[in-house]
Amino acid sequence: MFDTQSVLEVLRPIQDPELQKSLVDLNMIRNVIIDGSRVSFTLVLTTPACPLKEFIVKDCQKAIKQLPGVTTVEVKVTAEIPQQKMLPSQQHVAGIKNIIAISSGKGGVGKSTVAVNIAVALAQTGAKVGLLDADIYGPNTPIMLGLADAGFKIEHMSHGEVPEPAFNHGVKIVSMGFLIDTDQPVIWRGPMLNGIIRQFLYQFSWGTLDYLVVDMPPGTGDAQLTLAQAVPMAGAVIVTTPQTVSLLDARRGLRMFQQLGVNVLGLVENMSYFIPPDLPNRTYDIFGSGGGEKASIELNIPLLGCIPLEIALREGGDQGIPIVKAAPESVSAKVLTSIAQQIAAKVSVAALT
Repeated sequence: MFDTQSVLEVLRPIQDPELQKSLVDLNMIRNVIIDGSRVSFTLVLTTPACPLKEFIVKDCQKAIKQLPGVTTVEVKVTAEIPQQKMLPSQQHVAGIKNIIAISSGKGGVGKSTVAVNIAVALAQTGAKVGLLDADIYGPNTPIMLGLADAGFKIEHMSHGEVPEPAFNHGVKIVSMGFLIDTDQPVIWRGPMLNGIIRQFLYQFSWGTLDYLVVDMPPGTGDAQLTLAQAVPMAGAVIVTTPQTVSLLDARRGLRMFQQLGVNVLGLVENMSYFIPPDLPNRTYDIFGSGGGEKASIELNIPLLGCIPLEIALREGGDQGIPIVKAAPESVSAKVLTSIAQQIAAKVSVAALT
């Protein structure tokens, strides 16, 4: 015979792969129900984007089936995403649990492409996701999300009228691109830049979000400083290409976030190699190779993934259908999905430790 306690005891050795603690001790095993030879329970993960979810479920099933008399094990998987801690000097954005900055030391490395696809990949797991386009001088994310002709709606609330983010592909988005004409330049000094970013954060009706992905402008300027000082950041991701020049700028961006006390979640190498559409088994290192891996070792930060150059990746951005949705079986989509899963896992660990 077996009971709830014996089920929990056989599950106790199984650990969360990121937190390195027992699932039972973390209260991630709940609602154990025994019905004859059938055992069912709820597995509560710290993110729906957990990359090892299937392995955890299989380990749990295998452990419980060791109990005499158990023939069937049913596992319901849910997630409770923890909220990031906040410093006394920071102001929480109502309803938003985790803010993730996607940054780069220089322009042209595909930072916005990475940010958009990470946001959509997280949304595809069932998470509630928003995207803040903080690249005020070059707001391109509306095009990449198929919202080039969209705008903001106004929500009528008890305290007045509040603008709502635009929405597509499961992601809420706020961008300067909705407020200016396509060819209109934004000629602003730093204080105006800081002001509009704060308005985007605090004066829009974001609702409840598990993750707010922020597409940062390139470099180490006012926008980065504003975000790092104003709101609790779950972490930053640095995007680079294999070129030496890009890697040098990526190092500067990394050091900036470290000096500001922002956790750097890892490095992403974009445009790592080219995959010709007519020869999918061949790759060409157009911009060099191994730069991201070398930098990650020297800087002691994880290399989250190496994204190839694929025509479908560019087409997805131009057509407003990110590749993780347009071609999920493509090489670049699989890499981007893996990057999103790793980011979500690291954000949960940061919030719980």
